Order: sequence, then structure tokens, then C-alpha cells
Amino acid sequence: MSESSIPSKVKSIRIYRRLHKWLGIPLILFFLLIGITSILLAWKKKAELLPPTLKTKVENGIWILPSEMVKIGEEEMRKQGLDFEVDRIDIRPDKGIAKVTFKTHFTEVQLDGFSGEVLSIETRHSDWIEKVHDGSIIDFYTTGDEGAKLTYSTFISIGLIFLAVSGFYLWYYPKLIRDLKIKN
Repeated sequence: MSESSIPSKVKSIRIYRRLHKWLGIPLILFFLLIGITSILLAWKKKAELLPPTLKTKVENGIWILPSEMVKIGEEEMRKQGLDFEVDRIDIRPDKGIAKVTFKTHFTEVQLDGFSGEVLSIETRHSDWIEKVHDGSIIDFYTTGDEGAKLTYSTFISIGLIFLAVSGFYLWYYPKLIRDLKIKN
């Protein structure tokens, strides 16, 4: 490269530095949020953000029907005064239990899969932390679709890619300029 390319490299560094700084300042809050929630999600079982999976008290038996599990979960939520619309049932055959979760809140009802006995009713903190992590918490409390999640994830990802590339150039171009000055 010639000495005439040095001013263009210096100009590029200045542009990248300004863009890097002004894009990085607002994005740092989101990166911190994503980083903190990532750590919490990685450690969710150790940090007890997810209710421990219990075991059945029945030695051998016949599983109750999923429809019965739904009824039991709904009844427990009625008693709690919470919305009872079931989102899903997580069946754990090896432990003999089923976890019933709900669409509008983060409560989990653990049932004995054989007797239908309610073993625990607890909040699944990892579920709301995951929604904060991926931006779907906005959709959860507003529209119910994935518009905010997709927008949030796309902009944060593009911002991270741009900051990585511009950060590389902010590191590399000064070295390149130094080498060009030494050669000339």
C-alpha cells in the first residue's frame, strides 16, 4: 500500500470510531441485559430459578390421562385466583410426574403422574428470564405474537455484528497505518 492510502485509513478510523461509539452506547444496556440473563439461564437449576423436579410417591401404577392433568392444574389455578388456561404439560416418565404450565403467567403445578396428587405449585422464574433475554416479554404482555421478539433480536444482532466488525477495524487500522509509515 502506498503512503497516499494513509489519510483514507485515518479518515475511516474516525468514521468507525464515531459510529462504534454512538451505536455502542445505547446497545450496551441491551448487551448487559442479554449477558446477565444468559448467566442466569445457564445457572437456572443451580440458582433455583426453576422449581426442582420432584418424584412420584407411587411405586407402580397407571398414568392418569393428560386431560385429567389439565383439569387438576386448572382447578389449582382457580384456587389461587390466577388464569387457568394451560399452555403445556411436561411429562417426566422417569420421575413419574407431570408439570402443568400456563399461558398468561409463570406458575407450574407439578402432579404425581399416577395418583394426580399436587406435589408443588411454584413460579418458574427461568421462564420470565428467558422472555426478557430474547425480548418476547414485550409480546407476552402486549400482542401475544412474536413481532417485538423478532425486531429486538434482529436489531441487537445487527448491532453486535457491526460493533464486532468496527471494533476489529479500530484495532487493525492503526497497526496497518503504523506499518505503512515505517515502510515509507
